[in-house]
Amino acid sequence: MSLEEVALFSIVQAAGWPIWPLIFCSVIALALVLERLVSLRRARIAPTGLVTEVIGVCRAGIPGPEVIDKLAANSLLGKVLAAGLRQATRTNDPELLRRAFETAGRSAAHQLERYLNALATIATAAPLLGLLGTVIGMIEIFGAQAPGSNGTNPAQLAHGISVALYNTAFGLMVAIPSLMAHRYFRSRVSGLLHDMEQAADQLLHRLVHPQLAPSQPNR
Repeated sequence: MSLEEVALFSIVQAAGWPIWPLIFCSVIALALVLERLVSLRRARIAPTGLVTEVIGVCRAGIPGPEVIDKLAANSLLGKVLAAGLRQATRTNDPELLRRAFETAGRSAAHQLERYLNALATIATAAPLLGLLGTVIGMIEIFGAQAPGSNGTNPAQLAHGISVALYNTAFGLMVAIPSLMAHRYFRSRVSGLLHDMEQAADQLLHRLVHPQLAPSQPNR
């Protein structure tokens, strides 16, 4: 082990058991951040030009079930557009079409926001866990002082307090990146949802337009 690894292990040992929940939170937060980075890629959620391609296909009529199923498997935006196309094969009522898009959009929003609440909870709870660990450490330090003793060693007391503060520092080290990641992902989700809503509106407009009224599915 390197000197840095030994020093880090010594700090963890000195901080006591309250630091272990923080270590667990840091591992969970890192896993959530990596998962969201992979899952919220634009190519996986709302590929550029997909709605234009779908509208172009719809000029010849509503595509068949095989094409719609392929569209749904393309991306999350594809699922939303496919839901509207499936409804269009049954009716061209604008209200029913809008409801189909909105229902699929709510499902997509739920999927995009998955794990963000957990990340926000870690960002909120980590400083409190660190403060709890510091308080416990301070209680142990002052409780260990022998009653009736003539005095205490100031250097030893200062060292004990600094060790107790490790928990607070580590809690902030977990909370700050988690909060920044949560804000970033929240902003990214909002942008993706806006793009998906715009795409759904474009396809809805084409489906209810008199010159582009949906026909029977191709067979």
